[in-house]
Amino acid sequence: MTINHRIAARRVTLGRVYLAGLVVTTAVLATAGAPVLAQRAPSPAPTGLPADVLSLACAPTVAHEVPLVPLRVTGSQESVVRHTFAPGDLIVINGGTDNGIEVGQEYFTRRAVPIERGSVSRNNPTTIHTSGWIRVYAVDDQLSLATVTFGCDSVELNDYLEPFVLPNIPDVSILRPKAQRDNYGHVLTGSDNRTRFGPGDYFVIDRGSNHGIAAGAQFVVYRDKLEPDVFLVELAEAVAVDVGPEISTLQVTVSRDAFASGDYVALRK
Repeated sequence: MTINHRIAARRVTLGRVYLAGLVVTTAVLATAGAPVLAQRAPSPAPTGLPADVLSLACAPTVAHEVPLVPLRVTGSQESVVRHTFAPGDLIVINGGTDNGIEVGQEYFTRRAVPIERGSVSRNNPTTIHTSGWIRVYAVDDQLSLATVTFGCDSVELNDYLEPFVLPNIPDVSILRPKAQRDNYGHVLTGSDNRTRFGPGDYFVIDRGSNHGIAAGAQFVVYRDKLEPDVFLVELAEAVAVDVGPEISTLQVTVSRDAFASGDYVALRK
């Protein structure tokens, strides 16, 4: 029994849209009954990015409304319907040259994960989860092919796209001012709505630039045990890595004990 490998220059048809000049490499097993392997773009090269940059690029944030972003992951280039994708997979996105998309452009893939069931609102915010990023591989006027170049976890069907911009690692002062009292924020949530946190984890708080927070700001995490005449319990240290007007993402730098959603944070200032 022999195996013949053939490399064929093919034109890929996406529905009714023709992607001219796209070369897709497929391995064909000549054995009777063997399936054709899934079409794949060239294997993604290592990003070459430091681990802390990759980690921060995957960090969660929170929004009070679902982002109205039209560009989405709509499918794959395989003979079966898939809902999740990994680095190296070819995916289809619902935009092309009509949307200003060009070969080589990169996009984050993200999705909104409501903290609780029901409509997203100020009282029921949604976690914005970054699943990875992609690079455009071939374009037509209305659809494009892209390859998943990095996965924070799995990229999923209907993830939305936002332009890829590398995050900046904030500068953190070596000084450690006292934590402010009587001006506490609250731990909200983490990636995929996690509620418990430890060393190195990212989590979101209900404080932002409107409250005097800036990237690199240092925090102490406390718990109120609701016992009379006792101090708050100091659980962890954290630093602000991404700051919005009302919401900030923090990373745990020191953990003395696990903490959870609802615990307090105090700014060192």
